[in-house]
Amino acid sequence: MLYKRSNFEEMFAQKPEYPVKVNGTMELELDNPRFTEVDTESERIIQLGATLILEPTTTSWGQRTSFLADPDGNLIEIGSFGKND
Repeated sequence: MLYKRSNFEEMFAQKPEYPVKVNGTMELELDNPRFTEVDTESERIIQLGATLILEPTTTSWGQRTSFLADPDGNLIEIGSFGKND
């Protein structure tokens, strides 16, 4: 389950300590059917407040991928093994 920090803190009546910067403790991977969508979605998520970690790149193993961090430092991978259009 995902909670806003404020909701979690209210529910348990305490404020836990959180990691800072890019914490790397979890990653949310979002798969897209086309390579171009990696670029489009990465830019869209940056506009919503994410920080770019790795710009969209096509890897040697055939994946188009980009890494971002949400405002809490959690990694978001936008990727595609789909069509290179």
